[in-house]
Amino acid sequence: MPLFATDALILRTYSLGESDRLVVFLTRDRGKKRGVAKNARQSRRRFGGALEPMTCGRVTYREQERRDLVFLQDVAPTRSPLSAVDGEALGYVGYFAELIDECALENDPSEPLFRLGESMVEAMATGVPIEPLARYFEYWLLRLQGVYHTDPRTSLDARRFLDAARLSSPRGLADVPAPTRVLLELERAHRAQIAAHLEKELKSARVLRDIGRH
Repeated sequence: MPLFATDALILRTYSLGESDRLVVFLTRDRGKKRGVAKNARQSRRRFGGALEPMTCGRVTYREQERRDLVFLQDVAPTRSPLSAVDGEALGYVGYFAELIDECALENDPSEPLFRLGESMVEAMATGVPIEPLARYFEYWLLRLQGVYHTDPRTSLDARRFLDAARLSSPRGLADVPAPTRVLLELERAHRAQIAAHLEKELKSARVLRDIGRH
């Protein structure tokens, strides 16, 4: 079985049998993969917290010919969403991961999508406020999918935020004016576009709404 090592972003994990986990992860250069982490449920010593959603790391795995699932050998984390400065940010980790999972294609490389996810983790670690960061993420995700459109009724302040987001890095958002009313306006617009694009409402978006994070 060929052995590969690549930068990756952990998206989701599922229980598999009594002791294993099924891990969905996005690689920088080989697209989205699904792999088996042997004994990950029985022993945290092998993978520790490396399988948490939105963890960035160096993933080593083996592929077997004519099999969809790969076999994870090791995950060496380099960045973790658990280092977020803004405590509210952790509520959005599942949302970011679910959106990337829905948009990433199996075995189809998309380095821009990988870099977008990686940049979210970096920005959370530096204390960028989570609400502007979430709107930035939605905006760029929709642009990468080729479906973003600006409603003619969008307010001038919202357009200014989007113009700044288009030219700024995630870290630069800390200096971009983002009134609450503007963020709420863009949230409604973005969530509607995402639901239309995916033809469903994300479970994580419903959770955020139900716990009062819009």
